[in-house]
This record gives sequence, structure tokens and C-alpha cells, in this order.
Amino acid sequence: MEGLLRTHYCGCLKDDDIGTKSTVTGWVQHTRDMGGIIFLDLRDKTGLLQVVFDLKDIGEEMFLKAEGLRNEYVVRVNGEIRKRDEETYNPNIPTGTIELKAEGLEILSKSKALPFQVEDYTNVKEELRLKYRYLDLRRPHLFENLSLRHRTTRAIRNYLDKNGFLEVETPILTKSTPEGARDYLVPSRIEQGKFYALPQSPQIFKQLLMVGGIDRYYQIARCFRDEDLRADRQPEFTQVDLEMSFITQEGVLSYLEGLFKNIFSEVMGIDFKERFPRMTYQEAMDFYGSDKPDLRFGMEIIDLTQIAQRCNFKVFRSVVDKGGAVRALNIKGGNNFSRNEIDELTDKANSYGAKGMAWIAIDTDGSLRTLLTKFLTESEVKEIIETCKSEPGDLIIFCADELPVVYKTLGNLRLDIGDKLGLRKKDDYKFLIVTDFPLLEWSEEENRYIAMHHPFTMPADINKFMKKEELGKMNAKSYDFVLNGIELGSGSIRIHRSDIQQRMFEILGFNDKEIKDRFGFMIEAFSYGTPPHGGFAFGLDRLVMLMAKADSIRDVIAFPKMRDATCPLTEAPSTVAKDQLDILGIGILQDEVSERKSEESNTTTFSKVDIDDLLELSQISLDNKEKQELEKEITELIKSTSVINSMGTSDIEPIINIHPINNVTRFDEVEDSLRIEEVLLNAPSKEDSYILVPKISE
Repeated sequence: MEGLLRTHYCGCLKDDDIGTKSTVTGWVQHTRDMGGIIFLDLRDKTGLLQVVFDLKDIGEEMFLKAEGLRNEYVVRVNGEIRKRDEETYNPNIPTGTIELKAEGLEILSKSKALPFQVEDYTNVKEELRLKYRYLDLRRPHLFENLSLRHRTTRAIRNYLDKNGFLEVETPILTKSTPEGARDYLVPSRIEQGKFYALPQSPQIFKQLLMVGGIDRYYQIARCFRDEDLRADRQPEFTQVDLEMSFITQEGVLSYLEGLFKNIFSEVMGIDFKERFPRMTYQEAMDFYGSDKPDLRFGMEIIDLTQIAQRCNFKVFRSVVDKGGAVRALNIKGGNNFSRNEIDELTDKANSYGAKGMAWIAIDTDGSLRTLLTKFLTESEVKEIIETCKSEPGDLIIFCADELPVVYKTLGNLRLDIGDKLGLRKKDDYKFLIVTDFPLLEWSEEENRYIAMHHPFTMPADINKFMKKEELGKMNAKSYDFVLNGIELGSGSIRIHRSDIQQRMFEILGFNDKEIKDRFGFMIEAFSYGTPPHGGFAFGLDRLVMLMAKADSIRDVIAFPKMRDATCPLTEAPSTVAKDQLDILGIGILQDEVSERKSEESNTTTFSKVDIDDLLELSQISLDNKEKQELEKEITELIKSTSVINSMGTSDIEPIINIHPINNVTRFDEVEDSLRIEEVLLNAPSKEDSYILVPKISE
């Protein structure tokens, strides 16, 4: 193709190109001056190529130019591809057997000193990397992550196009219908005092597309949620959104399973031959303590409640009598855990809400190490071991508490132990489909039912739902796809009748006016003949993160935000000019804003410090005991600061130091250097103005 500054990419040259002329462009990675020969590692998006500048071949002028090259200079080099000397092969790069013998050099752009080295695995604070994200993106593994993301979206489109889906864009500026996370609001210039909202998802519009007869829709959609952030969350993110008409739950799941299998086959070269395993929400909670189980390893939760109900151990019996549960994990080979390691697990159990953790260690000879033998009979211990299918060398850990606490404690301990034993391998991919979620959850804080997924999900039993019977026990026609213990996304069969949707809003506590104001257009649309439909949405960022084996979705997004939703690169969010606000009819009452921030600061309660998040940001590793001590100290410090901030000091005179502060200085005194005669006074041998030393070699 004409008009290009290069003939080849650096990483695409092969042994077959030996003897050919080539022109390459890119960034200077490293230079090595060997005296008369300069070796340069040139980098572009495809990889590295060694370039050789030989003084005797290129002349002094070009050699001096090559000597002046610095890291990240952008250059254009032409010359001949030749084979490297065998002893200089580099097996770590695809071009390790060849090099470019330079004949011409053009400096296209210079670079000033870098804030950090553009190399993989550099130990640089994330905030600094994001401030200079354009430099960070030059690192090969980040480019590969974005390339992986591109290939993934291409595979998604290929599959959906083949299956009759139509890609349709839905509005970015829409109506605020808050039910879930907080909306990002956009003021209207024309209708001053009114606001658009950025979409948390295209949910309503994709259902309206089904009303419109689109039948099969998809969109790789930008979504916005003003919520607290974690490693796998961003204020703006991308989700793959699908909706289908005239379909059952089984039909939706079939298409989705095919989609994920196609992605991994086309992008990763991994073929899943078997159907994805399935389990109900209740099964997931009972066996794994989580609605998103990690199936890369076993270690299922074992129910010992019936045994505990019959035993004489008061701790277990009292929990069961109050309606709680006693459950356990059997850790294969866990007998090797030291007492300190078991104590660490106990500390973790306490941090998850449990009041303690009992355990039985079975030595390789079959003998037991446990305090429970003081409270349980030999037959009861034997029954527990048999129920847990434990063998010599195993460790059984117990949790006795209210069922939600048991789920949380053992579910998290299972993951902690999986990490400890190296069972959660990033190159092992295990999908799971979870079905039959509860339709509603009771919120003690709001004293009302809330939708477990969203308010557009079809109840499993329509008759009971319309009669408001057994609402707390009712399941939904909903489903999640889980990969390696991470929820990729959720979906459901949707409500398509206006009377059912009206009843759902009523159960969720909306009055008639609120329903009309927020969702009246949707209720209206459902009254004009709406096909049964269902769909799904999953996080593209989250999926690519897992495929790339990255630790955060920020590693697979070109320009992500920090955890506080700020952008170090652009310094967004930022203030805007007053005339911009005037056009929108918006005024900022600075005094009121400052007062409100002060009140928020004074009234803030710090119930718990996210110590793990803090340690991650600080790049510090501590054991569990050290973390607990640090957490306690930080919490006390924050509480003390909050108390100090709450104290009124406006009427207090500033403290005055009665002792004057004087700078104590002295003048520099210039002393003459030693004269050469004085230096030579102690020389054992001298000649003229030089010290003679004995000859040690010819």
C-alpha cells in the first residue's frame, strides 16, 4: 500500500526475509554502544527487532546520530535483514534469529525523560501509570489486552450476526428511573431545571425494541453507574446486551452457552465439549456458600446440622435450637497446616462474621487432634468423619451460626483455602449457569421488598404473584452465568404484560403517581401487544479481564478511572466556567457546598476500614494478625480525627509562640586549596609536579 512510512512491522519479520530490504518504524526500547557498533532494540505494536549500526558501514555522521538516540525516541530505519550470529540468538522474542543492518536513520520524534520505564512488570504506582496512560499503553501486555478485547468483540458480533441478531443502538441521554445504583445526571439547556440520565443499562429500551418487533437485538453498550468502586467495577463500563422474543428460558441459555463457547474457541483456542454445568441458586448457596461458585476445585460445604441436633455439645445444639446450622469443609491434606495457619483461618472466620471456628485434624495414622473430643462422643466424631468423607491427612473445619453467616463464612474460607493450596489457576476456565433465583428480597433498612435482579423479571408463579401469595418464597425466571467464581452477567425472562408489571411496581412500594412518572411509558407500551421475551447482559470488561488473566478490569480498558472515579490523566471531574453553568441555569452555592462537606466529614461514621483495599493500593503485604492490628489503629486514628474535626474552633484565638524564632546562620569561610608543593611533601618519589609509582607490568 502506498503512503506508508514502513514496509514491515518489527515483530513480523522472519527468517524468510533474510537478504531483503526493509524499512521499519517504532520506539527505541534500548541501545547498547559497543564501540564502533551500536545495537538498538526497536519496538512497535508487534514486538521487538534488533537494529545494528556499524560505523565502518554507515559513516561517522549517521553513527553520531545513532549515538544520540534515547529511550522512546520515534525513529525510521531502513536496511537489510540478515541472520544473527548464532551465539547472539535471543530465544525470548520471535525475531531473535535476525536483525536489521541499518543503512539509513531518520528521527521522527524525540522524547524527554520518562516518568517510568515502558516495560512490562514495572513496579510503578497505578495512579502514576494512569496519569501517563498513553505511555502505559505502550507496554506490550497492555496492548495485547486491548487486542484480546478487540478479538473478543469481533467473535461476539460474528456469532450473533450468524444467529439473526440485529445490532441496534439505544439512547445515551435518557430518563432517570432510579432503582438500583445512582444515576449520572446531565442538565438540559433547553428545559432548564430538568435532567437527562446516562443509562445504567439499556434494559427498558431493549424491551421496547421487542414490543417494536425487532425480535433479536444486541448491543455492545456503554453503561454508567454512580456507585462505589472495586477492582472489577468502573463508573462507565461496557456490557454485551441481548434480547430475544418468543423464547423460553432454555432457549436463551442455549444461545448464551453457544456464544461463550464460540468466544473461547475463536479467541483463546479453547473448546468446551460438554454442556456447561447448572445448579439452582439454593444448591449453589448450600454447597458453596455463594451464588457464584468457583468450580475450579471441589471442597463442597457439608451439612452436619442433623448430627449436631442429636449431640450433647452445647455450642452446636444451641445454634440448631435457635434455627441455625452447623456445616463444615473437609480440606484434603489440610492436616499439614500448622497451628498458626489454623489460627489464621479462625481469624478469617471471625472477620466474616462467625463467632469462632472448630476443627478436627486427622493425622496420617488416623489419630485425631481436636478439642471437640472433650464434648463429642466417639461415635459422634466417627459419624462426622464419615459424613465428611474424611481420610487420614485431612482437616475438617466447622461453622455453627445463623445460616447466612454460615454461608458467608464457609464460602469465603473455601476461596481462601483454594488460594492457599493453589487450586484457583488462572488458566483453568470453569463456567456455571445458576438458575431459579429468588424473585424478591426483604430490605430491613427500607422496610419493603426489593427486586433481587431488577423489577422487569418474570415471577415463576404468576398466579401466586398476582395474589401476593408467598412472595418471600417465590422464585424468578432468572439466571446468571458464572466463570471462575465471578459473575459475568445476569438475565431473565421479562414481564411482558402491563398488569403483571403494574403489580410488580406496587409490591416494590411504588405508588400510582411514581409508577406513572417513572415507568408510565413502559406500562403503556405493554398494552399494545407485547411478545414474550427474555434476555441477558454480561460485562465485556470483566470477561476480557478473566481471559487476559488480569487482576483488574482497569488492565483491559484503554482509559480507566481510579477507585474514586477520578481520571489522573485529564483530572476529571473538574470545575467548569461560570458562563457554562449560566447557560444551563445552574448555580453552585459554594458556601453551602463547603458547609455540607464539613457536616458530612463531621458526621461520618467509620464502622470498618477496607484494609485489603488499602494494602493493595499501598503495595504492602501483611499477615492476618498484622492486618487486624493495622485496621484497629487506622480506625482509631480516623475516629480521633473525626472528633477533632467536629470541634468548633472559629472563636478560638490562634496559638502564639512567645519565643521569637530566629534563623541561626553563619557565613561561609573560603579556604585556599593546598598548594602543589604541599601535596608533594609526603610523596616517596616524585618528578616535576608528578608522584612516581613503581612499574608493575611491562
